Amino acid sequence: MATEKNQKIKKGSLPEAINIPQVYWYERLNVLTVTFIIFILAVIYSGSALHGSGRDLDYFSNLLRFADQFIPPDFSVLDQTLTALLETVEIAVVATFAALLISFIFALGAAQNISPRWLVGITRMLLNTIRTIPSLIWALISVAVIGANPLAGVIALTFYSIGYLGKFFSEAFESSDIENAKALRSLGADPIQAFQYGLWPHAKPLIWSYSIWMLEYNIRSASIIGYVGAGGIGLQLYTYQEFHQWNKFATVLICILVVVSILDFLGEGIRRKIAKKLSQQPLSD
Repeated sequence: MATEKNQKIKKGSLPEAINIPQVYWYERLNVLTVTFIIFILAVIYSGSALHGSGRDLDYFSNLLRFADQFIPPDFSVLDQTLTALLETVEIAVVATFAALLISFIFALGAAQNISPRWLVGITRMLLNTIRTIPSLIWALISVAVIGANPLAGVIALTFYSIGYLGKFFSEAFESSDIENAKALRSLGADPIQAFQYGLWPHAKPLIWSYSIWMLEYNIRSASIIGYVGAGGIGLQLYTYQEFHQWNKFATVLICILVVVSILDFLGEGIRRKIAKKLSQQPLSD
């Protein structure tokens, strides 16, 4: 058997080796490659910023000494922590819901396969401007306008979320095949039906995923904006930090970690179910 195989090889019965054309290094350059090279050069150049205070400090010992103040957590503040955490979650939920509604409109205006070029340019510039301002600055502006209360936190996180969700949603729409919607329109469907059955089924998993991620992010952000009086559990964090009550600070962090972890677990399950449903019925709503 082996002899026959060797004879076939000698006779040239196997296909000849494929000649792979030589590609020069400059022909491999594309947008992704050039961008990666520029990023690596930026990392190397930015390495000069990594310098210490100039003092001879034992960083590891300092870290251990600081971390030791967190252990064990002081659960005597658990009741007031849970109350403040509930307010934090409420701020995040309301802000995320308001941002979802508004961002959906912005996303339609920012999607290149849906809106005209001039509208895309204006909408994207507006979203870029909103994203430029950090959530803590939005909180400072809101507190200055309407005072220190949870509503200021809702307004701040709503504006901040719009900047990101508007961008993410527009990219989700751009990843969908617009030809499906056009085909439905040619068959007599109205614009809402064309969107519902042509674009939405493909964009829905991404939009749900981005929405859940934004809710997680807003819960963490709502924990920080309380530092400037925008409601939520941030006021407790600020108080414990000012008085160096790190064991109570640790209790607050544990509660935030539990909430975010549960939300992440539930969100992953929702994303899997949506993806499974769409794979079975790709054009169903």
